[in-house]
Amino acid sequence: MSLRDTLRGTGVALITPFQSNTSIDYTALEKVIDFVIAGGVEYVVTLGTTGETPTLSKEEKKQIALFTYEKVAGRVPVVVGIGGNNTAELLQELASFPLDKAAAVLSASPYYSKPSQEGLFLHYKALAEASPKPLLLYNVPGRTGRNLSAATTIRLAREVKNVAGIKEASGDMAQCMEILRDKPDDFLVVSGDDALAFPQIACGMEGVISVAANGFPRPFSDMVRLALKGDLKGAKALNDGLIAGYEIMFAENNPAGIKGAMAEKGLIGNYVRLPVVPLSAGLQAKWKEYLAG
Repeated sequence: MSLRDTLRGTGVALITPFQSNTSIDYTALEKVIDFVIAGGVEYVVTLGTTGETPTLSKEEKKQIALFTYEKVAGRVPVVVGIGGNNTAELLQELASFPLDKAAAVLSASPYYSKPSQEGLFLHYKALAEASPKPLLLYNVPGRTGRNLSAATTIRLAREVKNVAGIKEASGDMAQCMEILRDKPDDFLVVSGDDALAFPQIACGMEGVISVAANGFPRPFSDMVRLALKGDLKGAKALNDGLIAGYEIMFAENNPAGIKGAMAEKGLIGNYVRLPVVPLSAGLQAKWKEYLAG
């Protein structure tokens, strides 16, 4: 089975639950893993930026990955996030990180440095050549400060053997359609924007790596499956019910938004690590209202 088939549908970028002292709450993490798999997601992504990876130590990341493999227990594929703006350090991490049970590696573009397109190409080329698993690009310019252009994405897809796909979160529909037009047949393109996933699948994307699916796995993954089948009317009906949730989720910060919803549902404690803080009281009240609706 190709990676395009394996990772078609909904992947969930798992949050990292914390206890009140901000240590990792592994009991809650197991509950979240079971909840999203029971809710119908096709795969999980551990150590994505939604997991607050900038605030996790190297040892914590390793332990979370091993715990996730153990608790997923082969029920769905696991993708591992390994990204950053120090290329040399990432090459060392790829060589030493436990990736034997991973389906792929997801790597966010370098942040802050704002490299040129050539710099981005060479960064990803180096990672792909070093990675023991297929590499998925992750373009999220709203957070990194630099867009990975459609031309650079297609160049990587065509010229670098181990670059297998992209999580595209530029929010630029014209750029998305250009990538979908020009990509190789076996190149996976998934959305990185929950609020745009429905129209982007209609344009030809193969699914989404989602934040919302942490808290709403059943309606969200059902929506994605309907859209992939071409039932746009059915998918729209489900997506319409989620739009207000998307707005609350990203109004202040990710993952404070989705953690607020999950705490309201009793899945986790409402704890994050600085510099992120929990949702303001007004937005938390909106979650209570939304979930009661």
